[in-house]
Amino acid sequence: MSTPPPTFASFQQAALAQGFDEVTERRWEPGLVLDTHTHPFSVQALVVQGEMWLTVGAETQHLRAGDHFELGREEPHAERYGAEGATYWVARRHAG
Repeated sequence: MSTPPPTFASFQQAALAQGFDEVTERRWEPGLVLDTHTHPFSVQALVVQGEMWLTVGAETQHLRAGDHFELGREEPHAERYGAEGATYWVARRHAG
């Protein structure tokens, strides 16, 4: 028996239980490129629609719906979004 896909509510509940303090949905435009940058929070995310490429250091991950990714606080990374853009649910932890 397969596990049903997560809902935003179940993603949010799990993230808050893990100590994340903000959970939101992000939608990105088709073809958008974000050069290397950082965030003042750590991230745990689930791609729910579209595709993206996430580059951390010399490694690039091609992420599609159903894929997870994590970033540490202030971890330099770049993002590129596919022809349909992308939507992901993201949990953020602002505390150290």
